[in-house]
Amino acid sequence: MRKIIDNTRLIYKCCYMYYIERKNQMEICKTLGLSRTSVSRMLELGRKNGIVEINVNNPDQFDYGKVEQQLQKKYHLKEVIVVDYEPLDSKDQQRERLSEAAFIYLTSILRDGDCVGVTMGRTLHNIAQIAKEYDFEKQNLLFVPMYGGISQKRTHKEDVQSNRIAVEFAEKFGGDYVQFLAPAVFSSEKVKQIFLNEETVKYIYRYFNKLRIALLGIGVPEAGKTGLFYEGYLGEDELEEYLAKGAVGESALRFYDKDGNKEKFYEFNNRVVGIEQEQLSKIEIRIGIAGGEYKAEAVKGAINANDINVLITDSACAKAMLNED
Repeated sequence: MRKIIDNTRLIYKCCYMYYIERKNQMEICKTLGLSRTSVSRMLELGRKNGIVEINVNNPDQFDYGKVEQQLQKKYHLKEVIVVDYEPLDSKDQQRERLSEAAFIYLTSILRDGDCVGVTMGRTLHNIAQIAKEYDFEKQNLLFVPMYGGISQKRTHKEDVQSNRIAVEFAEKFGGDYVQFLAPAVFSSEKVKQIFLNEETVKYIYRYFNKLRIALLGIGVPEAGKTGLFYEGYLGEDELEEYLAKGAVGESALRFYDKDGNKEKFYEFNNRVVGIEQEQLSKIEIRIGIAGGEYKAEAVKGAINANDINVLITDSACAKAMLNED
């Protein structure tokens, strides 16, 4: 597997930030989650490989560099990666390209001893199944499900619950994992609170406070397009009710409207057993992964809710977000 400093996309970003945006190396280190040695080496490679001449040139001669910068500035994000598809790509190939981009980005920011929070869904499942190998240069990684992982049914015969995702990532990256053996959604908030009073449950919330990275899929609240529906957490009637109230998306199993407001969906959101908003917002790197034009409004709502500060998406979703008022 290539080393981080050989990642052409990352070298370009370092050079752009240093020469065009006039950021110093420490600012670049903080933004991209890299060591100063790696940043210095990438700037050197940028000059050596001809990426930096008089101007900073996009090595792939592709518009995504400009689009990424536009999205990053418009939505005040730490980082944006836009994946472009080949004209003849199938839906599965498109999903694979998005998953590969997420995998490469994650490997570039992992540090020794990192705690990484994961959610449920096929998006994260696909990342763990990507054909690329990780070289295990980062040690003592821990993967933590950010909410309970017990539901009534499985999706397409695959177990994509958060607990299983934590196991898959630990196997892929050579780390450890913890399990949150609880329903993701309780029948009532009262029952949930009784459950959370158990000392044997409180340990998971201490892990939430240690998370430096979070990986979140972003769902659209329509039947067949959100894990909350096809995993049996809520019915179609309930889903229609939240749509009528303005729900545009869900992340970490909680609904929000276009402005990122979650309060109007408290009847459902407060029954979710998992990381609290205050804990989620304190995580340094919160990566939202979503593709497709139809997810643009959901992604925008997740940003407004302060659920994510890094976006990995495709060109269709990116263009729709830039065209929104």
